Amino acid sequence: MSGVQKLPDELQLAAEAHVKYIQSLDTKKDEYEYWLTEHLRLNGLYWGLTALHLLQHPDALPRDKAIDFVLSCQHDSGGFGAAPGHDAHMLYTVSAVQIFVLLDALDELESRGKGNGKAQVGKFLAELQNRETGTFAGDEWGEEDTRFLYGALNALSLLGLLHLVDINKAVDYIVACANTDGGYGVSPGAETHSGQIFTCVAALAIAGRKDLIDVDKLGGWLSERQVSGGGLNGRPEKKEDVCYNWWVLGSLEIIGRTHWIDREKLIQFTLSCQDTERGGLSDRPGDMVDIWHTFFGLTGLSLLKYPGVEIIDPVYALPKYTTDRVFGKSR
Repeated sequence: MSGVQKLPDELQLAAEAHVKYIQSLDTKKDEYEYWLTEHLRLNGLYWGLTALHLLQHPDALPRDKAIDFVLSCQHDSGGFGAAPGHDAHMLYTVSAVQIFVLLDALDELESRGKGNGKAQVGKFLAELQNRETGTFAGDEWGEEDTRFLYGALNALSLLGLLHLVDINKAVDYIVACANTDGGYGVSPGAETHSGQIFTCVAALAIAGRKDLIDVDKLGGWLSERQVSGGGLNGRPEKKEDVCYNWWVLGSLEIIGRTHWIDREKLIQFTLSCQDTERGGLSDRPGDMVDIWHTFFGLTGLSLLKYPGVEIIDPVYALPKYTTDRVFGKSR
């Protein structure tokens, strides 16, 4: 990574500015945009907390307040909503579980959570599986998506409750979503997309079935997502976006093909998306920053082994030291 050291000052990681930016996000309650994004509040807390861990500032937000907020979002069903009063949904429930695990606070879920603690959350997630096809819905209204399948396996495995669902059926569904280009879509027959590739590949990794992936064909498709400016796009003929640092690079890491892209160019593109004064990262250079792109930009730098950024687990989107604590280092 010697090339990183030669980059100009404006292309060095502005870690302290990013920490302050994340700390400031919950202080803007008098701004219209704060309330427009209430539907992302729990996800945003996960993105922010994990980003702080990657920046090696794990205590920059108060742990107790974070736990209290997450618990305030839980429903009697065991599921979590985006914020207090919002409907329970798979995606928010996954973020809640990730936060509890990140903060080593599953004991708080057990003692203060609704119903039977972890078991109640597991029941909520398991009941969203379509037992005929193997995939999962996001909520009681029935929308199905491989995002929800991955989320369920992610959270249930972190809770030690994978036995509550039919793993073989879930794997069969993922295989049915595979396309001839080596990628995966949102459902069988749907177009290949980097985001859906990640959810399917990571789910197969959790299920212990990476043997079903056409590694070289998929690696080739993913490596072609790098454009001339160094960034990655989600599918052919689209613009680059920092969030694909995770969807593309995470998938490449899982299948052992990260070296098929130009790391130095991707690092430079990512760092050029920073606001070095006020903190945060944007989708592309010059655009407004947000916590979504800040988080995924940092996960990409982590996968690229950028100096000073903690190692992230490419399957769980949590620091490697967190998943080592949960599963042991031999996983």
